[in-house]
Amino acid sequence: MAAPAYDAVLCDIDGVLRLWPPADDIERGNQLAVGTLAATAFAPDRLRPAITGQITDEQWRAAVAADIAHTCGSMSRAHAAVNEWSKLEPRINDDAVALLRRAGEAVTIALVSNGTTRLEQDLTRQGLNELAYILINTARIGYAKPDPHVYRITSEQIGVPLHRCLFIDDTEINVATARDLGMIAVHYRQLDDLRNALHDLPVIP
Repeated sequence: MAAPAYDAVLCDIDGVLRLWPPADDIERGNQLAVGTLAATAFAPDRLRPAITGQITDEQWRAAVAADIAHTCGSMSRAHAAVNEWSKLEPRINDDAVALLRRAGEAVTIALVSNGTTRLEQDLTRQGLNELAYILINTARIGYAKPDPHVYRITSEQIGVPLHRCLFIDDTEINVATARDLGMIAVHYRQLDDLRNALHDLPVIP
């Protein structure tokens, strides 16, 4: 078997290792239009301060509630919806996690996420905090994917040059940036995308 073309795997978290349930029932139960929470919370101007560490996770969620209240006219409904949404737990993609654990026997694993300040706490609770050699939470470094700084900082911290890194993400623009920087990059849409990307490693059956 030929040696793999990479010495490190940089893997996204949400959409690859964690799969979040829809908030439809929460929105209906609080008389909000379906899609309100995602549209409000992930609006670029609202999300970016949270994933670049300009505000805390708590401040971000409070701002989301205020935005929704302004739209629906009820602060109590908005706060109730955001509180319930904040308690949602993702389904862990156990097969993807198992593949990454195996890969970690042969190469360096880094998790790279556009996260908020509660990401580390969540990963510990969900049993993912020891999966990787390092976690790059963008809220801690002041940049968010697809900013090239994220990729370069990760490369520097793990001591592996960009062209020897395999990057995996479910967001196409993040993958495109990785390729532009000379990384091997895979757009994750299903488990086979990850399995095929890792198939050159001797530890992957």
